[in-house]
Amino acid sequence: MLLMKDIIDDKNPLIRETSQPVSLPLDDQDRQTLMDMFEYLKLSQDDEQSEAYGLRPGVGLAAVQIGVLKRMCAILIYDYDQDGKIVGQTAYALVNPKIISYSERMAYLKDGEGCLSVNDDHQGYVPRYAKVTIKGYDALTDQEVKIVARGYEAIVFQHELDHFDGIIFYDKIDADDPFKPIPNAMAI
Repeated sequence: MLLMKDIIDDKNPLIRETSQPVSLPLDDQDRQTLMDMFEYLKLSQDDEQSEAYGLRPGVGLAAVQIGVLKRMCAILIYDYDQDGKIVGQTAYALVNPKIISYSERMAYLKDGEGCLSVNDDHQGYVPRYAKVTIKGYDALTDQEVKIVARGYEAIVFQHELDHFDGIIFYDKIDADDPFKPIPNAMAI
């Protein structure tokens, strides 16, 4: 089971390294790493479990964040109804995911982005594509997938894929004007 102590922070130089492609079929170690990452996301979003184990809630986790320089990430985003009950989910344990197309329109989170590997507060808008199409191998379903993600989901995917190239969300914030308006962007 992964704990917060297993997640490296942005002071660790490894977080800035480039992750390597993963050979398919997955070997047992890579599959286990992905499943552990996915389990972390699941437990971290469960109030009782996150409190019991001291987990910061997360919706995405890239392998480099646990010190593994491989192009693998886990994503778990729940959809809730007005009563707070889970009514759906976006769930992937991706290997070698790649953005194959994206919209011209941009998007950003009004409240800014956060990251399990970033302990300091970094205020500002992070420009992202409002829609992305991603291809990769999903270890949860054991098949190649093509994912079309929009809005919040698109932002989460881009955030995780940036980790593969040593990019952290705050690198994309305009240093001179962190809240500079992004023309025609979708504010989420």
